[in-house]
Amino acid sequence: MSQLKNDTFLRALLKEPVDYTPVWLMRQAGRYLSEYKETRARAGSFLDLCKNTELATEVTIQPLDRFDLDAAILFSDILTVPDAMGLGLYFAEGEGPKFERPLKKEQDVRALCVPDMAKLTYVFDAVSSIRKALDGRVPLIGFSGSPFTLACYMVEGGGSKEFRTIKSMMYDRPDLLHHILQVNAEAVTAYLNEQIKAGAQAVQIFDTWGGVLTPPAFEEFSLRYMKQIVAGLLRENEGRRVPVILFTKGGGLWLEAMAEAGADALGLDWTCDIADARRRVGDKVALQGNFDPFALFGTPQSIEAEVARILKGYGSGSGHVFNLGHGINQFTNPEHVKILVDKVHELSRV
Repeated sequence: MSQLKNDTFLRALLKEPVDYTPVWLMRQAGRYLSEYKETRARAGSFLDLCKNTELATEVTIQPLDRFDLDAAILFSDILTVPDAMGLGLYFAEGEGPKFERPLKKEQDVRALCVPDMAKLTYVFDAVSSIRKALDGRVPLIGFSGSPFTLACYMVEGGGSKEFRTIKSMMYDRPDLLHHILQVNAEAVTAYLNEQIKAGAQAVQIFDTWGGVLTPPAFEEFSLRYMKQIVAGLLRENEGRRVPVILFTKGGGLWLEAMAEAGADALGLDWTCDIADARRRVGDKVALQGNFDPFALFGTPQSIEAEVARILKGYGSGSGHVFNLGHGINQFTNPEHVKILVDKVHELSRV
């Protein structure tokens, strides 16, 4: 693998000295870019795009050719793992991801097991291909969904507004949910370790739905299993540390507990005050975030002002990776993304 030319992102995650605040964006390869839409049309479907090594590499690199980003993130989907478990992932037009065989019966839950990682070879092939294509330009981030977030889709059968089915299981049959979460945790650990072996230089665990839980339920059904994953990950590869980022959307209430999970950094959504977050976690972890994705729909002046506010809130010293508080919206103007990225670099230089 080529020597890294820009390791600012990795050094910031480890709270090492940096010359400026690095920036990348959740969903930075996506539908807001015309070139992505053209590539996806060639692929035929979203899943076909994920499973095509050449095209997955192409869309991962596309935002780096437009913007001065400090990291690339693997183009894939969090639901590849339950798909490999045999649940039958598909994408309904205008409705998002769904499963043909969700976990509705106890016998289905009890039959659930960690999938053979060979079923996910297409993901690891993409990681290797992207690393080669990057040629040391910036680091590559691998990722997975958290055990609880994956379980939400696996039990509900798709996205949900109420989470009635999984919350009913949690309160009525916690033993069944714990079985799902344990299997998911073991699968995610193996999955991320294979990504690291293939060349991922940092990994992020997306706990998209952990924020819908009560504080004790978050500790028992989400954080507990993310800790288990972090403890089982390869933390060094190619002669340097592989940082781990935990991101719980809506998790600002629990930053102190999350900071004890063993990760190197915590992602923040836009509902957190970053100055308060830094005060609460101290020097235990770096922080990533937390620009509201819809602030990109403002004026160039308002975008710059919001960047300045967040940078000022974090304050001096390393340990901040600038990012959105969640994924970029498909209707975002790419020119506004360029303003964001350039202003982060310009305003944070020491």
